[in-house]
Amino acid sequence: MSGGIRRVGVVGGGQMGAGIAEVCARAGLDTVVCEADATAALAARGRVASSLERAVQRGKLEPAAAQDALARLVFTGDLEDLADRELVVEAVIENAEAKTEVFAALDKIVEDPAAVLATNTSSLPVMRLGMATGRADRVVGLHFFNPVPVLPLVEVVSSLHTAPETLAAVEDFAARTLGKTVVHSRDRAGFVVNALLIPYLLAAVRMAESGFATAADIDTGMELGCAHPMGPLRLADLIGLDTVASIAESLYDEFREPLHAPPPLLQRMVEAGLLGRKTGRGFHVYGQD
Repeated sequence: MSGGIRRVGVVGGGQMGAGIAEVCARAGLDTVVCEADATAALAARGRVASSLERAVQRGKLEPAAAQDALARLVFTGDLEDLADRELVVEAVIENAEAKTEVFAALDKIVEDPAAVLATNTSSLPVMRLGMATGRADRVVGLHFFNPVPVLPLVEVVSSLHTAPETLAAVEDFAARTLGKTVVHSRDRAGFVVNALLIPYLLAAVRMAESGFATAADIDTGMELGCAHPMGPLRLADLIGLDTVASIAESLYDEFREPLHAPPPLLQRMVEAGLLGRKTGRGFHVYGQD
């Protein structure tokens, strides 16, 4: 990879995976997106196509550039199609077992021993995923933020086993190839951003749960009183309440701090399938878009 990473694979074509695939394709990279099956792969293609179209409509992307980006993307339901990739980014559900299974499979499938296996986890230990492979030195955290095509930040996280050359290759890829701003974190739950953000979101959930203030007033208070672009409960809805709960559980498992424990209201909402924007209802109600 002396000339830089050019062949990228993304495992998972949901909100985050589709966004990662889009920025890679827009950067001119040969990109393969793997989903659970052909139907899910087709849905992932639709997400990327819709995002590219929105970028065109907003004047952020030329129509020809959008067409070229979509043409660089291959969508598949077969993990074996990632065999020749130089970098594979795992972006499946925020679940330790699911992610570990992906890394164990990729270890057997990806042919180049110098290829980098990265995880987009927002909270799980990179070390745990690396140890599911026989190449922990080539495993690194590469955490993007939603929406990936818009937000400029990437957290790069190295485990105790991550080799310096792996870290250097990923930093170069994120900064030079994708044009992202890189921050570094140790391999601790939540890394930098979520270790600060999640307790804040959980405090807002507890405030709503107690009846201290309505969700609308909590959000308006932080937007207009603290100049936040989005209130904490709207932000939690955007992230996905299931993801917020999962990150909170990872933080609590690691640090055992009460402020990291998911509040009962959050847990009940997840159980009820009220996950935020992606289901049309969370702390707020959303129309179809």
